Amino acid sequence: MELAQYRDDILDSINEGVFTVDLNWQITSFNRAAEKITGVKRQDAIGHQCNEVFRANICENDCALKKTLSTSEPAVDKTVYIVNARGTQIPIKISVAVLHDPKGKVIGGVETFQDLRQIEELRKKLQEKHTFADIIGKGPAITQLFDLLPQIADSESTVLIEGASGTGKELFAHAIHNLSRRKKKQFVAVNCGALPDTLLESELFGYKAGAFTDAKRNKPGRFSLAEGGTIFLDEIGDISPAMQVRLLRVLQEKTFEPLGSVEPVRANIRVIAATNKGLRKLVKNGKFRSDLFYRIHVVHIELPRLRDRREDIPLLVEHFVARFNRLQAKDIVGPSQGVLAILMEHDYPGNVRELQNIIEHAFVLCSGGLIEFHHLPPYLKGKLEHGRLAGVGRASLKSMEKILIGESLRKHNGNRSRAAKELGINKSTLYRKIKSLKIEVSDTDGRSKK
Repeated sequence: MELAQYRDDILDSINEGVFTVDLNWQITSFNRAAEKITGVKRQDAIGHQCNEVFRANICENDCALKKTLSTSEPAVDKTVYIVNARGTQIPIKISVAVLHDPKGKVIGGVETFQDLRQIEELRKKLQEKHTFADIIGKGPAITQLFDLLPQIADSESTVLIEGASGTGKELFAHAIHNLSRRKKKQFVAVNCGALPDTLLESELFGYKAGAFTDAKRNKPGRFSLAEGGTIFLDEIGDISPAMQVRLLRVLQEKTFEPLGSVEPVRANIRVIAATNKGLRKLVKNGKFRSDLFYRIHVVHIELPRLRDRREDIPLLVEHFVARFNRLQAKDIVGPSQGVLAILMEHDYPGNVRELQNIIEHAFVLCSGGLIEFHHLPPYLKGKLEHGRLAGVGRASLKSMEKILIGESLRKHNGNRSRAAKELGINKSTLYRKIKSLKIEVSDTDGRSKK
């Protein structure tokens, strides 16, 4: 009895929740931290089945205790969700081991668990801090755009957004609309590169009944639908010279004519155009009209590739994990450290859209807990095994830190002061990390010589 009392005192002194079970899955001990986290009193837990107390997402099909007792292999730092006495879902990190009697016979199991709610709350606050109009980012390239977007939205000027495929051009266009005085009217998007001229013309400007054989009734075009609001002309660099002439007239005169009509229609709309091609180069090569270029190039935004803002990858991953958890009703916590290191190192030719697809692919294969290496798409696993990512699978937070510091130094041409400021650390700390992580840097510090 005295020994049991000492055992309870020892368990109650531990900050983490601790409970033990016998071979019938009945709880035999339950410490004070376990009471606090679950909201269940010790006397109400002891003697009951552990799944009745915890109601965890893994209790039915993926019980960590059951696996450990059957294999004798401990489980360490596995993240799961439980439901407390009030019905609130709580994220916890668990570790499980087998209990033996003095003769070595298995008599049950022990599980320790840590409440992750504060960590989750900090993550949410961090994401809110670095989220603006549904755009996720904390690097200088994105935060500069955060500063500009309200000013751009407040004007009525035509905007040209340039950036590679998957960088989020439509997302930025939508943000400008939602921040503008036109936000109560329609935002209408058109992919100009997806339609031939004849269809694009009727899609943009509409047509009157009888304009052609199958035109049985009037059809409003996208310009009409966007009246008072914003029209987003995506992939404008793909339109033909003839369509460029028509579009130029609309921008100059603020009117358009539906097919089959002789009466011009006034257009009270704001135009935002986007392209993944360099329009200046197209103008120089004679493939895009210079007069149209200068009509749409009033305000210019250039979106960075994801590989040029790697510091935003963890935030984007958190965002996509939360989104797919909502859409698919899953409880996936996020990527393991090794997987996050792989995601940090990848170059993303498909940019943010590719990262989103990678996370969605992982959600198909991962039922809960952490996203691991085997949940990734085959092409990433192939690169890991055969390419320059070899060895990253066992990477830790140090490897990600090394990637971020190296990327920041590269971005600032070796300037330690600017890199330290961007990373939010002291210059002396940066020098120490460069040395401890063995980061290769240029001999100069990136400052211009006078």
